Amino acid sequence: MSDEVLIEAARRLASELPARSQEIEDARRLPADIAQQLADAGLFHGLVPEAYGGGEVHPSTFIRLIREVSTGDGSAGWNVMIGLTTGLLSASLPEEFAREIYGDGPGGLAVGVTAPMGIAEVVEGGYRVTGRWPFGSGSSNAGWIGGGCFITENGEQRIGKGGMPEHHIMMFERSQVEIEDTWHVSGLCGTGSHHFNVKDVFVPEGRSVVMGTRSRIQRPLYQFPLLGLLAMGVSAVSLGIGFKALAAFKELAGAKVPTGGNRGLAEQARVQSLVAESTADLESAEAYIHRVIDDAWEIGCRGERLPLESKARLRLAAVNATSSAVAAVDRLYQAGGGSAIYEDSVLQRCFRDVHVTTQHMMVGRPIYEIVGRVELGLDPKSLL
Repeated sequence: MSDEVLIEAARRLASELPARSQEIEDARRLPADIAQQLADAGLFHGLVPEAYGGGEVHPSTFIRLIREVSTGDGSAGWNVMIGLTTGLLSASLPEEFAREIYGDGPGGLAVGVTAPMGIAEVVEGGYRVTGRWPFGSGSSNAGWIGGGCFITENGEQRIGKGGMPEHHIMMFERSQVEIEDTWHVSGLCGTGSHHFNVKDVFVPEGRSVVMGTRSRIQRPLYQFPLLGLLAMGVSAVSLGIGFKALAAFKELAGAKVPTGGNRGLAEQARVQSLVAESTADLESAEAYIHRVIDDAWEIGCRGERLPLESKARLRLAAVNATSSAVAAVDRLYQAGGGSAIYEDSVLQRCFRDVHVTTQHMMVGRPIYEIVGRVELGLDPKSLL
């Protein structure tokens, strides 16, 4: 399935989502039929290798897919982002398990949490795993759910390369996982990001991905770091919400005459300036993302691992895009006045949703400090 076909499918599905946004929010998850449409369109498998029937899209297409769906509904865009980035794991799994989980074509959703909040004890033939993870976005619709774990053997934590504790993402069958109803939040309500847990479940040897190791499939896409693409995916959701807010404000400004005024909102110089400023914030942030992706892609096409500087620029572009989107949405929400506070206002949902994206650690303000250390030739003291 070509990149262009996937982008067109994302646009088509995005156009149908606004009519169901309240339903998505009330359900606190994606309705099953919407998740199925996204799966059937191949959007969850956009980063799965072509060898396994996936899209193996250019990273810029990855951004566009998430951005498009997020302009229709932020929660749906978030689920697409989670499905896409979890699909990267397929390139690191043994082929047997990659095909078991991802199949040989467009299909089901696999989700996961990388944070090592579980313990996997080495046993004969695999691991015995217990753990509990927050933020299990999309888990209610997923067939497979991953959770980060530290490895123990004979009661002692196993140390991997570089002297750090060995950290795997264990892949669980849906039937092995208990999903807890914990997602009661201010924004992105429809992502279904509940806690989930497993208790003493068996995972066979090979059905996990060791964090920090190279992918088994050595193609340009898989030279990009998982966490770098995750950060950019989060920022693509932020951008989609920002562009949605901009379109909603333009519609409001064209129709509204503020109380006590005699000129339409769109005729006010202050409003014209803030629309231009918001447009520049969003479009320049998006352009910077695609520029740093193109620079990194050239390196990946040479079969080289991305250097620290490239990883840092990917992370910088991501945090910049989220910050720019928040600035634009805040500006537009405030300019919308009293009209923006009602439940049926698109601006109020965008305001709530975009501020939830800022709380993801992949696009948090500390990233600026980490990237600044790299730019100054200092040890970033953090994985990028």
